[in-house]
Amino acid sequence: MFQSITKIRVRYGETDRMGYVYYGNYATYFEVGRVEALRELGISYKTMEDNGIALPVLDFQIKYIKPGFYDDLLTVKTTINELPGARIKFNYEIYNQHDVLLNQASTTLVFVNTQNGRPVAAPDYILEKLKRFF
Repeated sequence: MFQSITKIRVRYGETDRMGYVYYGNYATYFEVGRVEALRELGISYKTMEDNGIALPVLDFQIKYIKPGFYDDLLTVKTTINELPGARIKFNYEIYNQHDVLLNQASTTLVFVNTQNGRPVAAPDYILEKLKRFF
């Protein structure tokens, strides 16, 4: 299992009229967590795309538990629980600065060849970076 921690401060424009973090913004927070988790492993989305591999989202699921608010300092815990094949699944938990769990989510992404749009196996360099955690 690999886990990464990313901190995000809620900006005013990310809240709704009730003062809650607008629900759609959590997808962006998860993307930040995912990109930073891969960066921590030494994997860059930009390099992957430059090498002909894209990672579109196949599935996104979320369970909202408590709201986040303006100026909260959120902790995004991003976890990869298994080695990827043609798909990679990320699990997330977001906590506020009081360590209260706000939501749990997962995304499944597919490794796709940008030339033909077809799924491919995870590149070897990604598997090599992840293997030490499993």
